[in-house]
Amino acid sequence: MRGFSDEERARIREELITAGRELFSQFGLQKTTIADLTEEVGIGRSTFYRFFDSKEELYLAVLEREGEAVSRRLADRAFGEREDPQVAVEEFLRFVFEEIETNPLIEQLVVSGDLDRLRDERTDAQREAEREAEIETIRAFLDPFVERGQLHSDDPELVARAVAAVPYLTLHQDDIGSDSYPAVRDFVIETFARGLVDDDSGDT
Repeated sequence: MRGFSDEERARIREELITAGRELFSQFGLQKTTIADLTEEVGIGRSTFYRFFDSKEELYLAVLEREGEAVSRRLADRAFGEREDPQVAVEEFLRFVFEEIETNPLIEQLVVSGDLDRLRDERTDAQREAEREAEIETIRAFLDPFVERGQLHSDDPELVARAVAAVPYLTLHQDDIGSDSYPAVRDFVIETFARGLVDDDSGDT
């Protein structure tokens, strides 16, 4: 079996990640096979395993790449530069909901249950590290509001975890009903953001 040059390895890995994103977005983790992935890239099954130990490992690589892209879009929004905490929280939540509802990979991950299956593959330490990274992302723009006493709680960890919990509403779209869901989502976002802000914050 011939070896690959560094350039070839980089190209094949990139093509596998691209193919993985497309196929996982369409069919999810369970229904996508190694054969689907290798056929898309034009390599043999044995070659696939020279790059990834499993399709789950490829999925994690795809998600890591997607997470980097989402983080860049998140940074571009600069929520922490908003003066009004209600506006900042509301805009942040709308951004997260939009990512879940319009990004086919993220939607597939959340709605299909692939997220839970992938988490089962992770150790407790890895899962905790992922949760902490998510909370730190939220705290990056929320903590200044907490420190200025503009929110009802002075516990930044509690506030961040509460904000992180709101987008789980997307898991209940079928329960809510497709016709009612958009109005319910908007109502929850607006009510939560308004309720999080301390009514006396303008006097501090």
